[in-house]
Amino acid sequence: MGVVGMGTVVLVHGIGNLVRGASPQQAAELKAAAAAERLSRGLNAAGLSHVPVPSLVMAYYAHQLADDYRPEQQSADGSTLEDLTPAQEGEAWEWLEAAGVAPPREGQAGMLSPLRWAVNRLVEQRAGDDAPSEARRRLAELLSRLVVAMLQDTDAYTSRPGRRKAVRATVAQAVRDHDARVVVAHSLGSVVAYETLHAHPDLELDLLLTLGSPLGLPALMRKLDPEPVDGRGTRPPGVRHWVNIADVGDLLAVPRELGGAFPVDVHATTDIGLFDPHTLGGYLSAGLTAAALAPYFTD
Repeated sequence: MGVVGMGTVVLVHGIGNLVRGASPQQAAELKAAAAAERLSRGLNAAGLSHVPVPSLVMAYYAHQLADDYRPEQQSADGSTLEDLTPAQEGEAWEWLEAAGVAPPREGQAGMLSPLRWAVNRLVEQRAGDDAPSEARRRLAELLSRLVVAMLQDTDAYTSRPGRRKAVRATVAQAVRDHDARVVVAHSLGSVVAYETLHAHPDLELDLLLTLGSPLGLPALMRKLDPEPVDGRGTRPPGVRHWVNIADVGDLLAVPRELGGAFPVDVHATTDIGLFDPHTLGGYLSAGLTAAALAPYFTD
C-alpha cells in the first residue's frame, strides 16, 4: 500500500445535501469544513490525535440534481412514504425486505400504511423493546425521511443521462484538479463515485473508501452504469484498494457487504449511534473510518 503524503482527499456526498442560498463553491467549502471537523473527532477516537487532518475537498453536485426536478425534494422536506410513486414504493419494499422486514400479513398493519408499518418494525429491531416510545417514534421518522430522500435523489441522478454525465464530470474534475489519490464516497455518492471512476478510467486512486453504501441493493444495481453482469459489479480500473464501511443500523447500507457483488478488498462494520446511522459526519467521526484513512495521508 502506497501512501499519498499530505495530499488532498476528495469527498463525494450523498443524499439531502442541497445548500440553498449558496453558490456551488460556497456549499462545497461549507461541507468540506464540516467534514474536516468530524474527521478530526474520528482521529481522536482512533487514538490518532497526532495525525493532522488532510486537505478535504467536497465534490459538490447536489445543485445539479435540483436543476430539473423540484428542489425541495432534495432533502425530502415535506415528502413522506405516502408520497412515493408506485415504482419508488416497489423499490422501497426491496430495500426493506433486504433489511429483514417482510410485507405485513392481512390486518397486521392496522391503521398504518404497509410501508410505514415496515419502517416501524425495523425500528423495533434496531432500538429494542426497552427503548422509550418517543425514541422509537423519532427513529421511525428519521428512517422514513432517509428512505424517501434516497429513492427521490437516486431517481434524480439516474433519470436523465445528461444530468448523470454532468454529475460524474463534477466528481472527476475535483479529483483531477487536486491530483487526489483518495476518494471518500458516502451514500448515493458511492454510486456516483463508482460510475465516475468507470466513466473516467484515467483516474487512478490509492484508496476508494465507501461509507453507508447502497451499491449492493438489487433495485439500485439494476440502474448502475456499467450495469453488473450476472449479478457482479466490476472494480473501477484505476482503484488500487477499496474499503467499505457500514453502520450496523444503517438502513440504506443494505446489504452491508454490498451483497458480495463487488470486488471490495475490506468490509468493516461500525456503530455510529442509534440516531445518527447514516450521515457522512457520523461516519467520519468514527475511529474505524479515521483509522482506515490515516495511512493514506501520513508519511
